[in-house]
Amino acid sequence: MEHLINKRVKQIEISGIRKFFNMVTGVEDMVSLSIGQPDFPTPGHVKEAAKKAIDDNFTTYTHNAGHIELRRAAADFYRKKYSVDFSPEKEVIITVGASEAIDISLRTILEDGCEVILPGPVYPGYEPIIRLCGAVPVFADIRLNQFRFTADVIEQYITEKTRCIVLPYPSNPTGVSLTEEELEQIATLLKDKDIFILADEIYSELVYGQKHVSIAQFLKHKTIVINGLSKSHSMTGWRMGMVFAPEYVASQMLKVHQYNVTCATSVSQMAAIEALTAGIDDAVPMKHEYARRREYVYNRLQDMGLEVVMPDGAFYFFVKVPSDLPSFDFALDLVNKEKVAVVPGSAFSELGEGYFRLSYAYSMNTLEEGLNRLERYLTTHIKS
Repeated sequence: MEHLINKRVKQIEISGIRKFFNMVTGVEDMVSLSIGQPDFPTPGHVKEAAKKAIDDNFTTYTHNAGHIELRRAAADFYRKKYSVDFSPEKEVIITVGASEAIDISLRTILEDGCEVILPGPVYPGYEPIIRLCGAVPVFADIRLNQFRFTADVIEQYITEKTRCIVLPYPSNPTGVSLTEEELEQIATLLKDKDIFILADEIYSELVYGQKHVSIAQFLKHKTIVINGLSKSHSMTGWRMGMVFAPEYVASQMLKVHQYNVTCATSVSQMAAIEALTAGIDDAVPMKHEYARRREYVYNRLQDMGLEVVMPDGAFYFFVKVPSDLPSFDFALDLVNKEKVAVVPGSAFSELGEGYFRLSYAYSMNTLEEGLNRLERYLTTHIKS
């Protein structure tokens, strides 16, 4: 019966991030710098709101698009933080994490044969969905542009088949974001083209040295914005995502969402209301700590002689592999020799080959030990 399984499903792979993480999980004395999981607990007041929701028996279905109070809180959040107005009744959908938001967005706008331009290297969660839709992912090489996915790069890859540009910033895996000027240039490029923008802004609250700007400020009528609470409020397991889109898109997207999950979890929605209102600035102390870790990790990597671009946001470094080993072999050898785990760059498309991703969403003690082991590995096994 296996031959009857959907061929497109058989052709996609499990995420390379998770594949490698699963390989090293359970290894004794392993120091993992691999997963983008904030090491902060969910804020206490958010947890209390969830407990109250349970006690109040708020455990039933909500509106398919999410509880209206939460959609209003999400719209208020984007207006206050990023100066973009969305109608909570018609332009906001609460999803099961940002992953579902990406899924329903792409399934709503893509058809067989159309093309989607993504930066390469890039988070591996887009390509499989694009392929499942019968569309074609087109990877734009950003390696020689300091990992910046700018208008001049995008323009080279646009064809008559281009349906969507995926604009993830700050980026996973590079940590690179985009400036207001760069976003305006992208908006100018796409202004008169029938091309959607999928702006994945899940790390919008974790930007260093500049203010996050949403491209929806410039091209709201063709932009679908993805966000959520996993990174900003350390709520990965709560699965709270948000998608903001013009009504003509959101109304169609809601149908896909409805048949996919019916609605997001009611208890998590109550926690999310608290996070987006009373906890609107909960990310600030976390960001200050990540900034401290970023400086520490950057200085350590520089001292090791490793080639790396200073990230503008998120909590990752994308580091050049300092040997001729393929990135997977390098990462596996690092695990075997020093018991420290990073993610091979090949997990982030073919254009990620030759790099590895290091997450600094870990305590300073963990980072120090992990980097000590990495330095020992380089000294003993690479530079000797």
